[in-house]
Amino acid sequence: MTIQIYNSMTRQKESFVPKQEGKVNMYVCGPTVYDYIHIGNARPAIFFDVVRRYLEYKNFDVNYVVNLTDVDDRLIKKSIESGDTVPHIANKYSQAYFEDIASLGINSATRNPRVMDHMPQIISFIEGLIAKGHAYESGGDVYFKTSSFAEYGKLSHQNLEELQHGIRVEVGDLKQDAQDFVLWKSAKPGEITWESPWGLGRPGWHIECSAMAKEYLGETLDIHGGGLDLQFPHHECEVAQSECLTGKPLANYWMHNGYIHINNEKMSKSLGNGISVRELVAKLSTEVIRYFILATHYRSPINFSDDTVKQAENSVARIQTSYTNLKHRLSAMANDEAGAVNANIKQQLDQVVAQFEAKMNDDFNTADAITAWFELVTLTNQTLQDSEVSKATLEALQNQFDAFNGVLGLLVKVEEQSLDAEVEQLIAERTEARKAKNWARADEIRDLLNEMNIVLEDTPQGIRWHRK
Repeated sequence: MTIQIYNSMTRQKESFVPKQEGKVNMYVCGPTVYDYIHIGNARPAIFFDVVRRYLEYKNFDVNYVVNLTDVDDRLIKKSIESGDTVPHIANKYSQAYFEDIASLGINSATRNPRVMDHMPQIISFIEGLIAKGHAYESGGDVYFKTSSFAEYGKLSHQNLEELQHGIRVEVGDLKQDAQDFVLWKSAKPGEITWESPWGLGRPGWHIECSAMAKEYLGETLDIHGGGLDLQFPHHECEVAQSECLTGKPLANYWMHNGYIHINNEKMSKSLGNGISVRELVAKLSTEVIRYFILATHYRSPINFSDDTVKQAENSVARIQTSYTNLKHRLSAMANDEAGAVNANIKQQLDQVVAQFEAKMNDDFNTADAITAWFELVTLTNQTLQDSEVSKATLEALQNQFDAFNGVLGLLVKVEEQSLDAEVEQLIAERTEARKAKNWARADEIRDLLNEMNIVLEDTPQGIRWHRK
């Protein structure tokens, strides 16, 4: 089955056919690096990381570009307020961004271009639009002429009257039309600037992504992604300026993830209910954060609350406990011969894999793909009840856990789990205490291990453990 993608441009699912067989060019809008990223930034970062992982799972070579906006009104405002320079602020929060996405178990992008490094490309792009009659200079500013692009509004499916309220520039005497948007802003006192054919200034927001996407991925992308809040005006303006310059579609598939609500309220600066990624990872594990994001279909809104977090914690614990028990059983069989994979279990395993891939092929439905993973958990738990199960069978189950984890990343820290000598000694001592019916000592050791974030489970197969 081919991958189906819901294309925001056409508002329907379409079979994914990349421009070049076996290769995918993918651009996702990253954050403006004026502050630490928040949970709203985490959703596209995690989801599109999974899209990229699944495409690689399906043997595509993915060129994955995520930009960083380091020239922006908010950066300049912070610079003026703090007395610090824009480059220094941008460098600080760019480094923080890389630390934060690493803490979310996100794989590094192929490239993370920054605006400041691409002024020649941006200026050349604007010059091309002016030469073709799609842009004009006015008082040191340069504006895109929206009336020159008959399809303006086709991505967000709005008409011009609706669109004029969303452009991120002030309407003034310099613009020929209210819908025209800025490509180059003339210098203002105290702002960071660059030389250009139109005098000192800096680029507008939308032109930055068009220029960098073209530089690294060509004139037409396979996939362009980002949050729903970027569909208009940012992506709409990208479409207009890019397609006017090249005469080609900017992207063949557009993907937009939904919003995150905090306790049933839309996250907003005015409400002061934002949560930074740094605050999140201080309270929740990487696996729980990723599960919370991926347990809802990416186009649907998510509500962050104590209840939804608790559900995520319980679900992750169920997956991790099963995997940990599986690894412990295999560890105990290290010197055994592999034997053959049980035919019945192999058949059930194939069905689970087929279910997982069918859900991921259906517009990257991570929520239902996780359901398939729980089928694997159930199958694994049942198989572990068999004292005669072959090593090869357990290895097949483990390999599938690893494959699913390679896509969804819900077991990020499992490979780091190891019992040090002290914990091993305590578990052995507790086992002896139970044999001697010294229940007080056994309970004391359990409590001590609990303080060390080690949770014990007494099962018919022996003691199992996992970290909190």
